[in-house]
Amino acid sequence: MSALTHIGPDGRARMVDVSDKADTTREALAHGFIRMSVAAFEAAVGRDTKKGDPIAIAELAGVMAAKKTADLIPLCHPLPLSGLKVEIRPIAGEHIFEVTASVKTTGKTGVEMEALTAVSGACLTLYDMLKAVDKSMQIYGIELLEKTGGKSGDYRKPSP
Repeated sequence: MSALTHIGPDGRARMVDVSDKADTTREALAHGFIRMSVAAFEAAVGRDTKKGDPIAIAELAGVMAAKKTADLIPLCHPLPLSGLKVEIRPIAGEHIFEVTASVKTTGKTGVEMEALTAVSGACLTLYDMLKAVDKSMQIYGIELLEKTGGKSGDYRKPSP
């Protein structure tokens, strides 16, 4: 197991110094799921609730969440994001939405946390938009699917 870079030799948390790293193009793709009742699912697919279009608002919330990652995760570097897309799609035959986020930057550190934060923010917003219909919704499976760039190289989640 590699050493944890956010823990200094004295055992204290620290932000990693990336000043000597080269700027490279970095991309990350993450996804997650939210399961809900038939009524909540139909309200979301109908895109018209008292609060507005839950899917459009949740996609926007995911974008906003990614842009605030360094404010939410204590040791993350603030990054200039050059590309960011959040998509919510229904899974056929189920009352589940898949939320995906793809994030891109050119810099000294990766955008995995931004992609994961985007998915989390979008899922939480869907919950908020639909909780009047279903408080038992379940958010699950938030994970990094792939990342490219940087010293550690590329990563793709292995197929099950």
